[in-house]
Formats: sequence, structure tokens, C-alpha cells
Amino acid sequence: MSRFSEDIKAGLAKDPSVISGVELFFTSPGLHAVWGYRCAHVLWKMKRRILARMLSNWLRFITGIEIHPGAVIGRRFVIDHGMGVVIGETAVIGDDVLIYHGVTLGGKHNARIKRHPTIGNNVMIGAESIVLGDITIGDNVQIGAGSVVTKDVPADSVVVGGNLRKL
Repeated sequence: MSRFSEDIKAGLAKDPSVISGVELFFTSPGLHAVWGYRCAHVLWKMKRRILARMLSNWLRFITGIEIHPGAVIGRRFVIDHGMGVVIGETAVIGDDVLIYHGVTLGGKHNARIKRHPTIGNNVMIGAESIVLGDITIGDNVQIGAGSVVTKDVPADSVVVGGNLRKL
């Protein structure tokens, strides 16, 4: 239950348009997708993979957000305006990450290997950004809207349109 409370507090802190936890609870597809993912991930770890995939597909239909139940997601993860978000099976996402609509954390290979990105802590990924492959995005990174990232990004950096800038 503490994780659910953390998720609500994180959503309130990162979305200034929401005025209460009750509003967030009833109206946030990003929050619903994250909570549903957490349930599907438990099923995935229990080797109930078909059931986990069925739940994640149902959640995609309801929220417009696709999170593979095999992905690993940290605490206080917020999806703001989540429509079109895709998070692949081998993606790893740290704590206190914020992503906006249309973000893809995708793979570059069609093989059973680590093929999706690893996202550090305290990262912001702007709308319609694409992060592809088994790459690492360091802590405290900001990725601007519309960026395409295919190479590692060191901690404390800003990526704009795919161009790296150090803070």
C-alpha cells in the first residue's frame, strides 16, 4: 500500500494541473497504467506470463499506455498525459522518473536479449521522444521533446533532438 501512496504523492508533485489525490486516483490513466503494470509484473515474476500479458493488453486498451509486464520499474514513476507510451520487455526504469505522452522505450533487435534501455533515477523524458536499444540513460538526465536517443547518455546531461549537452 505504501507504493500506491507514493505513486499518488509523486503524481501530485509532478503534475500541477491536478489538485487532489482523489482527482488523480479517479482520472489519471498514467497512474492506472502504473498500478496495473505492478499487478501484471507480479504475475510475470510468478511465471503466469499469459495472464500477465492479457492484463497488460487490457490496460493498454483502457489507458492507451503499453507497459510490458517484464519491464522493471522503480518507485514514484509518473506518466503524464500518457497516451501512446510504449515500454518494452527488457526496459529498466529507476526511481523518480517522469515521462510524457508518446514516449517509446524500444528495442533495436529481434532476439531474446537485453534490447531496451536502462533509465537512471530522476530522469525526465519529454513528449514524443524515442529511446532505443540496450543503452543507459544516467541519473538526473533531461531528454527534450521529440528527441531520438540511440547512444548512452551520461548522468547530469540534457539531450535535445538527439544532441547531448552537459549541465
